Amino acid sequence: MTHNTNDVEAIDNLKKSYTELKQEIQKIIIGQEDIIDNVLLSIFSGGHSLLIGVPGLAKTLLVTTIAKTLGIDYNRVQFTPDLMPSDIIGTEILNSNREFVFNKGPLFTNFLLADEINRTPPKTQAALLEAMQEHAITTGGKRYKLTEPFFVLATQNPIEQEGTYPLPEAQLDRFMSNIWLDYPNIEEEITIVKSTTSGNEQVISKKLSSQEIIEYQKLIRKIPVPDNVISYAVELVAKTRKSSPLATKMAQEYISWGAGPRASQYLIIGAKTHAALNGKYSPDIEDVQAIAHSILRHRIVKNYKADAEGLTIDEIISNLMS
Repeated sequence: MTHNTNDVEAIDNLKKSYTELKQEIQKIIIGQEDIIDNVLLSIFSGGHSLLIGVPGLAKTLLVTTIAKTLGIDYNRVQFTPDLMPSDIIGTEILNSNREFVFNKGPLFTNFLLADEINRTPPKTQAALLEAMQEHAITTGGKRYKLTEPFFVLATQNPIEQEGTYPLPEAQLDRFMSNIWLDYPNIEEEITIVKSTTSGNEQVISKKLSSQEIIEYQKLIRKIPVPDNVISYAVELVAKTRKSSPLATKMAQEYISWGAGPRASQYLIIGAKTHAALNGKYSPDIEDVQAIAHSILRHRIVKNYKADAEGLTIDEIISNLMS
């Protein structure tokens, strides 16, 4: 495989920028290294992330910290049962000249934190998802492009509470990755408590610009992928579908719904990004495996038998890769 020397140099720069970014983020965010890796991987891949974790795990702090180090605009919208599509998209208002002008909503930003997305009705969820897919919105017969780069990081609590509207499978598919946020371990929690109760404010600085992020996204698209890696990714996704000739015994027994072609695309883009962030010029099968859980987790629906036997989606994915 031929590599352009400029591209090789650019990948080296990307790895350097990535290391600096992480060091900066870790001044504020203690532990959670996997989470930071996954969110940054989605950003450089041009994808959106769904972050799932119980309240109080600093999801909002994580997003604001990442946005500051990336030097991009960010907005946070708290999704509530009474939130209307116009509350996030914007509205047409009459100005002093009796003309309708479009007043842009919080969606017009680079990085949107959609907090507790499962608390808002489907109509408002759908308005956000159109923007995620098209990077544009249509209102009052006019189309408005969103500024690039544009990412959505949506959070939801895993505990099924009263008054939530779970995202339908087709909408979950718009998210590149599904990231599970767990409680910190004891050492991390001690560090968190020390650093947040002492009054010492950590100052973080911007490490990238939106233009550099766009350049890196383009660079990742250009990375060549060996045929065997593409075959591995596509076959891994096919194994999750009961109707596929490649379906494993595990899939036939425990999966009621498998992953679609978008999963294969994201596995390849994600593998390219994972390789580049680790200083490699082309992805291998290990890069696909490293990101497979976060990309497949929300695209596979397990059946009642899996539930009855206490099998998790992650265990099923690991089994499909073995």
